[in-house]
Amino acid sequence: MKADLVFLLENAAWPALLVDASGTILRANAAAVRTFGPVLEGEMPRLSAFWRPENPLPPEPFLAQWSRSPTSVVPLQFLVKGGAVAEFSVAVCAFNRGEEKFFLFQVLPTSAGGGPVVHPPLTESVLVQKHKLDCALQLARTVSLDFNNALATILGHTSFLLDKAGPDHPWRRSLLEVEKSAERAAEISNELAAFSRQEGDARRAAPGNLNEVVNRCVEFFRSTPGNTIAWRLQLERRLFTVHFDEAKVQQAFIKILENAAEALAGRSGGQVTVSTRNLELTEATQDRHARLEPGAYVCVEITDNGPGFAPDVLPRVFEPFFTTKGGTHRGLGLALVYGIVTNHGGGVAVSGESGAGASVRVYLPAEHRPVRETPDLPEKSRVAGAILVVDDEPLVRTMARTILADHGYTVLAASSAEEALTLLSRGDPPVDVLLTDLVMPGLSGRELMERVRQSWPRVKLLCMSGYVMPADKQPEAGYLQKPFTSAELLDRVRRAFAAPSED
Repeated sequence: MKADLVFLLENAAWPALLVDASGTILRANAAAVRTFGPVLEGEMPRLSAFWRPENPLPPEPFLAQWSRSPTSVVPLQFLVKGGAVAEFSVAVCAFNRGEEKFFLFQVLPTSAGGGPVVHPPLTESVLVQKHKLDCALQLARTVSLDFNNALATILGHTSFLLDKAGPDHPWRRSLLEVEKSAERAAEISNELAAFSRQEGDARRAAPGNLNEVVNRCVEFFRSTPGNTIAWRLQLERRLFTVHFDEAKVQQAFIKILENAAEALAGRSGGQVTVSTRNLELTEATQDRHARLEPGAYVCVEITDNGPGFAPDVLPRVFEPFFTTKGGTHRGLGLALVYGIVTNHGGGVAVSGESGAGASVRVYLPAEHRPVRETPDLPEKSRVAGAILVVDDEPLVRTMARTILADHGYTVLAASSAEEALTLLSRGDPPVDVLLTDLVMPGLSGRELMERVRQSWPRVKLLCMSGYVMPADKQPEAGYLQKPFTSAELLDRVRRAFAAPSED
């Protein structure tokens, strides 16, 4: 085999093969070995070992005439492990390295019995987009892991040099800038990791009520000053129980609602409808890119009457770094939504023609039993106080404001340390707790906390970061690791309020 060829689909859940022009299989991932059996375990295995004569051409002529690009989906029959014959939809992509030609075969997932899963018929374009998303997941996972390893080395050496460099060292300022840049890069890498992660978060999460999360998110947008959008809620009264990570799922809903609000900005008569409903599927179902196996689900659908999607935009909405917004948008919004939902074992479908509004449907696996309603907290247990949330990421500010305001706190928000200092100087209302991100453009969170210590010593300090800090580098203030749940946020805030002031 060609040792210099990196196979990014090594750990993919679906069978994948890398083949040269002669039909020799250079790489076969573990899923392919499970599907096709021992014929892939010998030296220099060939496609002909499990290629069926019912296919239009033998393997070598099939590869020789292949010129379609970038990816085409074709029906092929293969001999699978155990001797059965099965027909698959196979995405084939041809590419060149130097003068050599190679082919990537990606086989749609198979059932435990070895045959293809029976799904409703899909168009070739939907299959190609599904493969693109799966490849993007695998590529993002690989890049984020390698990138984090490189950043760990950069940050380690930088912090080591900073420990050696005194306050007046001529290189100290440059080293601090290197550290800031590396930490910012680590946060972007963590966003990629969140998009690509597939370790089954939902299985470890506690059961929760999606109605409460949806209601809280909508209430935040409804109560935003200057809101001109009509927000409608249509919630299932006896919603199924779902196991989910509250902070991540809320982040996904906030992003979808934020996109709907942006689409309706400046339009009269704008309306967003958010509904929840129970689903019981007796057979496999396909909704756009969302492939749902039989079972119970909760569907959260968010629909707006905005401009919808142009035909060339809709197929790309989940692609990381694709955006039509321009400016500072990184195009990770709906990619992050896709990652969060699929990590919970669910699916996301987006539809909407140009000029006819848009609809986003989130499907999460559920238990076939109504969720227990969470009783409201008695008023005497609700804590009063003012909190200033500082973060350059709008999603984080929105999430923190939503949770804290729902529990009785007065919440101010700033997108930068400079804006935070302006709000603190006004003193209306007086801030009791500062919650700041550590890594921000311009003045950093560390520098902001130092200025607050000097000018407003009565303000309690709490910081947060997506960068995992070693124990011996923890800041003096309370620390909150991103991503966090609402319970973790509220716990840290309560502790900050209870801590003695420095004045």
